[in-house]
Amino acid sequence: MQFLRRIGLILLWLAAPVVAFAAANKNDPYLVPLRGAGNIALVVASIAVVILLLRRGRWRTIAGKLLVTLWCLPPVLMSAAHLKFELRKHDVLGASAAEARQLGPHFMVGYSSFPEVARLAEQGLIGGVYVTRHNIRGRTIAALRAEISALQDKRRAAGLPPLVVAADQEGGIVGHLAPPLTKVPALATLTGLAPDDQQAKAEEFGRIHGHELSALGVNLNLAPVLDLKPPARRNRLDFHTLIGQRAIATDPAVVSTIASAYVHGLEESGVGATLKHFPGIGRVRTDTHHFSANLDTRVGELEATDWLPFREVLSHSRSALMVGHVTLTAVDPDRAASHSKRVVDGIIRDKWGYQGVVMTDDLVMGAIYQNDVCKAVVEAINAGVDLLLVAYDGAQFYRVFACALGGLRQGKLDAAMLRASATRLERGFPVEQARAGPGAISLARQD
Repeated sequence: MQFLRRIGLILLWLAAPVVAFAAANKNDPYLVPLRGAGNIALVVASIAVVILLLRRGRWRTIAGKLLVTLWCLPPVLMSAAHLKFELRKHDVLGASAAEARQLGPHFMVGYSSFPEVARLAEQGLIGGVYVTRHNIRGRTIAALRAEISALQDKRRAAGLPPLVVAADQEGGIVGHLAPPLTKVPALATLTGLAPDDQQAKAEEFGRIHGHELSALGVNLNLAPVLDLKPPARRNRLDFHTLIGQRAIATDPAVVSTIASAYVHGLEESGVGATLKHFPGIGRVRTDTHHFSANLDTRVGELEATDWLPFREVLSHSRSALMVGHVTLTAVDPDRAASHSKRVVDGIIRDKWGYQGVVMTDDLVMGAIYQNDVCKAVVEAINAGVDLLLVAYDGAQFYRVFACALGGLRQGKLDAAMLRASATRLERGFPVEQARAGPGAISLARQD
């Protein structure tokens, strides 16, 4: 019995700093599972441990007093973290109408609470929403459709443009609304078909996704993936990107053929496509969900291979372009492409001549979130990025928007870039553009 008590005491010493760390970082994306009931359970457990230690007379010794104090910390640290979150949220919600008008259209947010996102939509603090599996879990399609419609009604009542409503329906392992929507095979399954059959089937997949998403009220699909398929087992620590299963093929021509047809099917249904993840993550060995990643390939080689599908599909569609959190070392070794002016403005805008919508990958991913988020947000806007995505953990919107708000108030945001971006967004992408059908985008030829 004495042995078990000692073991228990050792475990309490080991657990105390871990629980305190979790409490202090309760709003971190990695601790999303602890939100709500988990946080309450953590506080109750801490108080229970303190009571137990006091009843056992641990307060009589110096070591005991230290242990009790450690277990008193989690509720205090959690309260401090919650206060910090609420103060930041209050600052964001208190933004002026002029500030909301300048910054709001550039943010797309995932959400769990309808009342909360409705307030953001009504105040013009966001330009779009992202719906995923937790928005449909345990609910009917009709319920989500009504929710999206209600958000758009609130926008109209507030005199604001419609929200961009995005979903992530690639097919295969990524189909966050399937079921209940139709589970479509991955586009990679079409590579063994003849070219004409590839196009016909890919267009059919696009129409299936397009019709179902459009009926739901979604007007932007975060697909297709245009990264070239990497060699098998290139990245053995890739637990979340899984690009080997999501990429279409290793041959740029095959990727272009299948992706173009898929996008055509989407656009015919009134849903915009999003080409991802420029500059390409098929060659990198690090999962950007958790770590920074470098793409060390020469630009000339990328232009001749990985970037061909992006330029091809952009040339005859109205697709948006998602820029990933990979550092293109040959162009800008100091920052990820998603907030690099040399990449976004230098290559995509100037060299390619693309003037459509550019958006970031999820800013909650580790490659950005574990570094200087505020710097990345300001640099992304100044680089000419139009939409900043906060998808996995919508609560991080307040932190990300506060970064932009601080940048605006401190004069760090490029006014010309903001105006140019506002013009691109005002064109109505993707609702009017996508419903208008495919059109040509003039790309500057490479010298």
